[in-house]
Amino acid sequence: MRKNLFEGLEPTPTEHFKMFFYAAVLNLLHHVTQGFDSQEAVFAQFPFLAGYNNELAQSGLEGVSSSEAIEWWLDSLQTWEENAPANLPLRSLREAAGLDHAAMTALVTVGLIEEDLRFGSVFEAMQGTPGQHRPTPSLLNSWRCHEEIDPRAQVRSLQEQGLVRAVNPDAPRLEWALEVPAPLWDALRGEQNEVPAAWLRYQPPTSLLPLNELILPAELNQQLQLIPGLLASGEAQALVVHGAQRNGRRTLLGAVARALGRGLLEVTGPAKADDERWRTIGPLATALHAFPVINFELAPEETVHVPELTAYHGPTGIVMGRQGGVSGAGVGRALSLNLEMPDVELRRLHWLRAVSEDKLRDVARVSERFRLTAGNIRRAARLAETYATLSGHSKINLEDIQKASRALNRQTLDTLATRLKTAGEWHELAVDEDTRNELENLVSRCRHRERLHEAVGSALGSHLTPGVRALFSGPSGTGKTLAARLLAAVLQMDLYRLDLSAVVNKYIGETEKNLNQVFSRAEELDVILLLDEGDALLTQRTGVQSSNDRYANLETNFLLQRLESFEGILIVTTNAGDRIDRAFRRRMDVVINFATPEALERWSIWQSHLPPGHLVHDSLLEDVAHRCELTGGQIRNAILHASLLALNDGGIVTSQMVTESILREYRKSGGVCPLRRLEEWERRTA
Repeated sequence: MRKNLFEGLEPTPTEHFKMFFYAAVLNLLHHVTQGFDSQEAVFAQFPFLAGYNNELAQSGLEGVSSSEAIEWWLDSLQTWEENAPANLPLRSLREAAGLDHAAMTALVTVGLIEEDLRFGSVFEAMQGTPGQHRPTPSLLNSWRCHEEIDPRAQVRSLQEQGLVRAVNPDAPRLEWALEVPAPLWDALRGEQNEVPAAWLRYQPPTSLLPLNELILPAELNQQLQLIPGLLASGEAQALVVHGAQRNGRRTLLGAVARALGRGLLEVTGPAKADDERWRTIGPLATALHAFPVINFELAPEETVHVPELTAYHGPTGIVMGRQGGVSGAGVGRALSLNLEMPDVELRRLHWLRAVSEDKLRDVARVSERFRLTAGNIRRAARLAETYATLSGHSKINLEDIQKASRALNRQTLDTLATRLKTAGEWHELAVDEDTRNELENLVSRCRHRERLHEAVGSALGSHLTPGVRALFSGPSGTGKTLAARLLAAVLQMDLYRLDLSAVVNKYIGETEKNLNQVFSRAEELDVILLLDEGDALLTQRTGVQSSNDRYANLETNFLLQRLESFEGILIVTTNAGDRIDRAFRRRMDVVINFATPEALERWSIWQSHLPPGHLVHDSLLEDVAHRCELTGGQIRNAILHASLLALNDGGIVTSQMVTESILREYRKSGGVCPLRRLEEWERRTA
């Protein structure tokens, strides 16, 4: 009976890889020798092979024929594997893929060039193709050691399961240059790289949070304690986690991975099931003993087909937003969790985990003020510490966090919307008493949006969300946009105006996808979203007489649904309230009408906008306020023009300049100015 060649070797992935590596070298030596008169002739052409042959001889194979040596080597490898308790990537992959040791030897043969470039010259010579340094299916198919082994079936199985792939897929199949995907090869060698590829990230179990350290609602936490057992037993095949971006979805799945005794293999970019990369995920997860987590960012009503991962037996994690769905064999028995935005108490715990309490001023107020996702709290905390240091603060205050939050907003939202400056107080807005009262009510609704459900009955409270939707309706220039700016200033929140040109797309479904992205980011970053001239999107649905009508109605229906589920603060302004679909009006929490200002309001606007030190007669302003029915926007334009005239003539605004500016505004609108000529007014007041 032959002895075990590997008796006494440590059961490590590195030693295991070496065994297969030399098995592949043995296999190569056996086949390359058949094309030469003697082994010495082989070594004469490829001198480096003599060194490998000597190492094999010293391991106990001296004087043994090549075919017998291969059989002995693989038998010894199999016996050693059976007694190795550790996790061995090659063994795990072989078992998951249903392959034998000969097939795994073929796999390592494909990767020989990754360990020693000189093997490329051997493959080039054996194939007779200049420049072809990798083995082809044609070459491997010709390597038959035993009658019961079908090399063609081996190669096909390796390709189908994603263990090898073609570098030149456009070439005829038999001429494909085969390679083992680099992340998989590294894992088979026993490496556990944090970034196996640009689109992958691996975390070992020890770097993942335990389940009991997650900050979650009590009910969700109870459910989560049961999930690892269901996944381990096979009762559940996948875990799908829905929620906002940067809200701890991957952290939750990482804790599940740790409970399963696995690392976390995260596909960092949005994955597509028909992507060539998809075929690498299963084998790599097996080799790393990891829980694969795949990210799908889907459009509303979009469903993605998830095939079963190849060469992998274990659960799969799916990360999704609030929209879209998954189907297919890969999620046949899937559990689904919704990870909602954290409430005030959970946010307090997140802040205290991100920053120690002795470094954070008034954590209760911070938690109340900033409705951020779990991940954005951690990011904002790190940035706020930097801002506090720059400002010389010993503790992080509200202003530091405001700056940090604004920096996060710029990184995420500036490509989708435009940030507007917010400053001022309500006295700067000249509106009637009813409008002012409604604006005060809107401020209260925004401040108490997370607690309102506690103040009403259960039948109503169960349907309330933290979202606030307001419609500002009225003629142009009546202060709608200014009111939105002032609201943001009073609430100490950032205001972003949605750029319709950036989101409306001629391609079917793209507009909805863009709108959903803007709405989602606004929710996650806790900013006020302004939809200026909203009647362009919220128009009434029409009868379907063409495909354009049908798709326009689809966009309207999507907006209706998204408005209802929106959890942020949205302000819609319109100059044509009668064009707004009634269904949109019903979904608005607050509707405020902005009328053309009356004489007293116009007087207030003139007084607040004129610069200090002006020389405009009070009686002229009184006459203008009563006779000229200008909107706030027109008064603003008139004063800007008068100030411009003043800069060219001494820098002081005079009655003459104001009069000229008013006449200019009437000419722009095509109206007749009711104001007396300045000379007549001066004679009357002399």
